[in-house]
Order: sequence, then C-alpha cells, then structure tokens
Amino acid sequence: MSVGRIIVGDDCVREGAVWLAECDERLAAALDETGPLPLRLRPDGFAQLLSAIVSQQVSVASASAIWARMEEAGLADPAGIHAADDDALRAVGLSRQKMRYARALAEADIDYAALRTVPSQEVITALTQVSGIGAWTAEIYAMFSLGRADVFAPGDLALQEAARILYDLPDRPKDRALREMAEAWSPWRSVAARILWAYYRVATSKKGISD
Repeated sequence: MSVGRIIVGDDCVREGAVWLAECDERLAAALDETGPLPLRLRPDGFAQLLSAIVSQQVSVASASAIWARMEEAGLADPAGIHAADDDALRAVGLSRQKMRYARALAEADIDYAALRTVPSQEVITALTQVSGIGAWTAEIYAMFSLGRADVFAPGDLALQEAARILYDLPDRPKDRALREMAEAWSPWRSVAARILWAYYRVATSKKGISD
C-alpha cells in the first residue's frame, strides 16, 4: 500500500475542496460560508506528539504555558525527558499521568522519518501503541504533521457537531457513524475535515449571535 496523496500546500487543499464540492452539495454549501480553508500543516516528530499530550484536557492557554516552560527547561526531546526526575516534570506543570505518558513516548523510540513513508493506517496503529496517544491524536498527527490527504478524525466532537448541523441530522453522529459518512469523501477526507471544522466555527458563531 502507498501513503496516498500528500498535502504540501494551499493548492492541494483547494484541489480537494473543489473535488468535494462537486461530489457533495452540502460540503459545497459549507464552503460558500467558510471561504478559503487553512492549510494547518505543522512539523512532525517527537516534540509535536509530546505537545499534543501536554494539551490533553487543559485549555489552550494552559497548554501553551506548560509547553513554553518545557522548551525552556530542555524537556522537548527524548533525552530531556529521560534525564528528568518527577520533580523536574512536575515543576513545569505536568500531572502524574502526563509524566507517565511523556516517559512512554520517550521510551517508544519511534522512527519518525520512517512514518513518513508508510500507509496512514500503519502510522495510526504504531502511534496508538504508545500510552497516552489515542486514535484522535494519531489521526491529527497523520493529517497535519504528515500531510495525509485521506485521513479523518471521526471521534472529534467539533466534526461530529458540524456534521449534525450541516446534514440536518437528529443527533450528533458517533465515531462509527461519522467514519462511515466520511468514506464518501475519500480520497480527500482530511480536506473534508478542514471544511467541517471551518463550518463549525461559522455555525457556532451564528448561534452565539442569535442567542
């Protein structure tokens, strides 16, 4: 199996958006409201995954503050985590659970360069073997750190709610149902996710105004 299409720039996102709009009138309508979609690409590697772990279940502001302290303390790479004791990790703001996750990631010895060349499902399978990395984190990594064009994150609550609003569903679709919906958006599922995230922001903004 190949890695499939890789998103490398805004032109790729636009191509995917055009394809999706031609295939799905609801997505076309969403794009009319959202305008151009963000690229959202980011680096790959250990620090990106560790930052994702740090961000779990805390506000964006808190996560940014903790991560800044970790970088300043030299705790953004495996060697730094290996060398740090509990007191050092606690001092930068990590909970006991996140200390355990950070150490598990450092000990996993992932070949990040190799992940760039394997199919997306293999990436997700490899990453979710590490304590503290669930399917959502692995899928987001594949989408935005590896640029995979055909990955979706059906467990994401914003995607679920956007799909409910856009498709006039009676209830928010659960993980399995949204995964099945997303099959129709292949080979551009990660662009469909960008559309739904952008549409979620538009829809919730309107709701706030009407309230």
